[in-house]
Amino acid sequence: MITIATAVDVAALKDTTLLNMGIFGLFVAVTMVIVFRASRNNKTAADYYAAGRSFTGSQNGTAIAGDYLSAASFLGITGAIAINGYDGFMYSIGFLVAWLVALLLVAELLRNTGKFTMADVLSFRLKQRPVRIAAAISTLAVCFFYLLAQMAGAGSLISLLLGISDWGGQALVIIVVGALMIMYVLIGGMKGTTWVQIIKAILLIAGAAVMTLWVLAIYGFNLSALLGGAVETANNPAVLNPGLQYGKSETSKLDFMSLGLALVLGTAALPHVLMRFYTVPTAKEARKSVVWSIWLIGLFYLFTLVLGYGAAALVGADTIKSAPGGVNAAAPLLAFHLGGPLLLGFISAVAFATILAVVAGLTITAAASFAHDIYANVIAKGKADAATEVRVARRTVVVIGVLAILGGILANGQNVAFLVALAFAVAASANLPTIIYSLFWRRFTTQGAVWSMYGGLGAAIILIIFSPVVSGGATSMIKDAHFAIFPLSNPGIVSIPLAFFLGWLGTVLDKKSEDPAKQAEMEVRSLTGVGAEKAVNH
Repeated sequence: MITIATAVDVAALKDTTLLNMGIFGLFVAVTMVIVFRASRNNKTAADYYAAGRSFTGSQNGTAIAGDYLSAASFLGITGAIAINGYDGFMYSIGFLVAWLVALLLVAELLRNTGKFTMADVLSFRLKQRPVRIAAAISTLAVCFFYLLAQMAGAGSLISLLLGISDWGGQALVIIVVGALMIMYVLIGGMKGTTWVQIIKAILLIAGAAVMTLWVLAIYGFNLSALLGGAVETANNPAVLNPGLQYGKSETSKLDFMSLGLALVLGTAALPHVLMRFYTVPTAKEARKSVVWSIWLIGLFYLFTLVLGYGAAALVGADTIKSAPGGVNAAAPLLAFHLGGPLLLGFISAVAFATILAVVAGLTITAAASFAHDIYANVIAKGKADAATEVRVARRTVVVIGVLAILGGILANGQNVAFLVALAFAVAASANLPTIIYSLFWRRFTTQGAVWSMYGGLGAAIILIIFSPVVSGGATSMIKDAHFAIFPLSNPGIVSIPLAFFLGWLGTVLDKKSEDPAKQAEMEVRSLTGVGAEKAVNH
């Protein structure tokens, strides 16, 4: 007889606090030692930003998986499937399919053309100052939205583990996560961050595999029996059908299309994913890292289907919703139901490590963008030495960390998968059109790039501000306010086509043309890699 977890299980979680924190403390101690060892070789800007380009394709692919498989993937998607069934699994599909865009259109070309940041590619044949400023602003905006999701995930996870339901306790947890994140990045740079992500990816995929096999074993390795158990517990056959979350009205269907568009197009424009392509020595290794990461990420997302429906069947949607942390508590509650305090401690430590690794990657990306693009190339006009640039990056890390803590406190309680979808929408709107146009359209001009980036970024953020995400709903960030005049929760269906249109319009209306020699050089370099290594090592 398969038993369903009750509220007693949630109360029992409080008795496992010391064990959970002990396992997590061990992880922090081990990774901090690794970060300290990695920091010994951080002598140049290339060491700090790109780990000296010393990682192989398989190592970088594992680190990309560690960077990409965030708290949203583990906590948010498992919770979304447990509560909304089929509609929740669309997050997994969207996140995975998105890698085909990154592999086929972006990874190798970007590695051949750039040096440290996305702006290096965009400014290669366009005017440096306006393009770098716009690219840095969009990078910082995307990283901020993504950081919100990770910090909200940290608050949800620790509130469940410690039974903290008051705002002050969860805020303190978010502050601790932010402080650890700042230490990782300040000390280890990209090399230390990469090793943390590799370790975390291995632990996360292994932990998810154990839970998946355990759930399947309970149901005799019969997926149909598992799905039947989810239907029986929920007393609702609709959990197996499309439309439970996004099929209630025409607006929700449109919202689903918007979400899908943002997920599929967003990955190829995420700054912290794009920056990982510069940590390998060649474009061939960059392509290899994407293929490697696709296998790892695809495997993990298959696990989320079993974990989500397993949580629905064994824990129950009502128990999940009523637990501290809400929807994000599905995976930890399932772990507790399966293996008791020990498995919960391990899974929770891995989930917390996931948050730490991802926020570290985001933070170093944002800091590199400001220090390299704004300070070194705009303010100092290319005359800053590497030591000064890295010093500015370290100071930026502290500022970004503080802003992430404040934003995370505000976003606490939101579904982290949903918050990440917003980051994807902002990335796809602000960055993707300009990247695609720069790599594939010879006539593309600086005006087109600036119009596309600012237009896409501005449209996405404005639509989010005036959407039900921020106000007007029970789960809105500002619950008492009502200024949601845009009906969709995800802006992608409007802001992404608008950004592509503005890039085209800005270019065709621009009377100035770019340097044809630079355009030809970029085309040759992006497709063949000739000249790329010389520029990178300069």
